[in-house]
Amino acid sequence: MSDLDLDVCAAGVVAGERTWIGKAITLVESTLAIDREAADGLLQRLLPATGDAHRVGITGVPGVGKSTFIDELGTQLTAAGRRVAVLAVDPSSSVSGGSILGDKTRMPRLATDPAAFIRASPSSGTLGGVTRSTRESMLVLEAAGHDVVLVETVGVGQSETVVAEMVDFFLVLMLAGAGDELQGIKKGVLEIADMLAVNKADGENATPAKRAAQEYAAALHLLRPASPNWTPPVVTCSGLTGEGLDHLWAQIELHRTRLTASGEWDDRRTRQQLSWMWAMVEERLVQRFHANPAVADVTPGLTEAVASGSLTPAAAADQLLAIAGEPPTE
Repeated sequence: MSDLDLDVCAAGVVAGERTWIGKAITLVESTLAIDREAADGLLQRLLPATGDAHRVGITGVPGVGKSTFIDELGTQLTAAGRRVAVLAVDPSSSVSGGSILGDKTRMPRLATDPAAFIRASPSSGTLGGVTRSTRESMLVLEAAGHDVVLVETVGVGQSETVVAEMVDFFLVLMLAGAGDELQGIKKGVLEIADMLAVNKADGENATPAKRAAQEYAAALHLLRPASPNWTPPVVTCSGLTGEGLDHLWAQIELHRTRLTASGEWDDRRTRQQLSWMWAMVEERLVQRFHANPAVADVTPGLTEAVASGSLTPAAAADQLLAIAGEPPTE
């Protein structure tokens, strides 16, 4: 894009025009070098209009009902005058790289809500269940006037700290009635959770859900809270009926109030920016490494040597890095 095109795109995003929002996110998701440069220019233009939204990460094991939960929560929020954006990250196939991208069909009300915007993106194997460009997409959506940005992750338990580092509030959805209530919960996830919510607490499952919430709360008491200003609550709710979601959102707003008063909110935002910077450094170093012609020339031979057992993986890695670090020959 030219500077003029970027100006037009930025103006369209800030005006909340859905076509330009979609084009902007497509641009920041692109891996082409020319698009990356344009995306950087676009984000620089949008930056002054960002920073005020609630950034909420939502995770949980498959089957916990994340999409139904988000559809109901988002609908309640838009009814209250909020503008809600959802970044729904679908798992990519490790074989074909394909992704289902069916979140709009699982969020039927939000998909047709003029005050909501849903973007489904493949995770493309990214740890943490988020795409490479999730942070940038969040900025686009904030600049477009969405004051709540919900990031639905794959929920596969891989490096969930990646999600927690880019949002203000990290919500973990849990289930009851699956035997040992603490099964599948990794200590690391509990340590970074700002709230646990036992979902599907309706009908006959209401009582087991309350019992599970008590057990989860007991488990959390054994851990040191990540924030000195916030003790993660455990709540019950139903994404199907909407019960308990008003209390859940009130806790998210209380969290922001407390952290803002203590100064921790601004500290978190600063850490998010710095974490983003170093993530981009690592990503672009890897891209430049693989794009290096000298590396491409020797990779097949080194790969064969490692596969045959005649060279250790460490020695091969050292050789590749040494070649990548050499100045190009004329």
